Amino acid sequence: MLLRVKSTLILTVLLMVCAAASLFIGVVDFSVMDIFSGNWEAFEILMISRLPRLLAILCTGMGMSVAGLIMQQLCMNKFVSPTTGATISSAQLGILCALLFMPGSTLWVRAGFAFTAAIAGTWIFVALIQRIQFKDVVMVPLVGIMFGNVIGGITNYLAYKYEMTQALSSWLVGHFSLVMKGRYELVMLVVPLIAAAFIFANHFNIVGMGKDFSKNLGVSYNAVLFLGLTIAAMITASVVVIAGSISYIGLIVPNLVTMFKGDKLRGTLTDTALFGALFVLISDMIGRVVIAPYELPIELIVGVLGSLIFLILLWMRLNGKGRFIKKAEGGCGG
Repeated sequence: MLLRVKSTLILTVLLMVCAAASLFIGVVDFSVMDIFSGNWEAFEILMISRLPRLLAILCTGMGMSVAGLIMQQLCMNKFVSPTTGATISSAQLGILCALLFMPGSTLWVRAGFAFTAAIAGTWIFVALIQRIQFKDVVMVPLVGIMFGNVIGGITNYLAYKYEMTQALSSWLVGHFSLVMKGRYELVMLVVPLIAAAFIFANHFNIVGMGKDFSKNLGVSYNAVLFLGLTIAAMITASVVVIAGSISYIGLIVPNLVTMFKGDKLRGTLTDTALFGALFVLISDMIGRVVIAPYELPIELIVGVLGSLIFLILLWMRLNGKGRFIKKAEGGCGG
């Protein structure tokens, strides 16, 4: 218990320090003294651009990490995530459908399409892996990657056919450069969704043990399973609509946290959310500093770091090191 509180406190302090520092990193330089001395230009930049960007980054990191943790717990496979479960690809297809059928639609209407497509794509992915007889730890995410590539191929085909490639490009590469006041509020939906994950954490743990275990404890397996997948899909869609596609967060952050904190969902949710926000925030700060005054997309920074960590995790799994799966059957595979 003391270790859990200590790690949470350390992550909170680091996150607060990095969050404060990120407010003063950008093309336009200003300091704390400029804010308190009445510099109206600095105050406008802070309120219109820097603060909304910070809130979007925090919600993205927390949301995608929690979404990945939920999917891994329900599917009982540490390589399942919104990236390897076709959730991100499905959300992109939903956005393209909104652009095709309702070109003048608002951000909230596009979000509705993204929510619907992400939920449907995630459910189809789970239905596919439930029919796989040989549920190897690598086979399940491999199916998700292939299914996601099929959806991505359909999305690219439609975009090329109807000349929507340029319009879709903003959602294909994750970045926060366009996030400002009036264009980030949608991502705040992540907060109540994370709260719902905390409320149903024990139910997700039970369902992750399989159908028979859930039935014995009086928990509705299918209802809780699809509730958890719906929460993860809606979180992912909210992030994709605002910041675009950001891979690996929901894969590597839960893995790193559970390696040290264990697999109990309620005990790892807080640290997973905090570490995810810290990881995305530091990645964004690196992207703003490396080639300043220009900016690298966060998808590039997270992709490089995430790929390296993913390879390390995969090597550890293949060599029997680390805890990446608790049992061969259960959860989505039940």
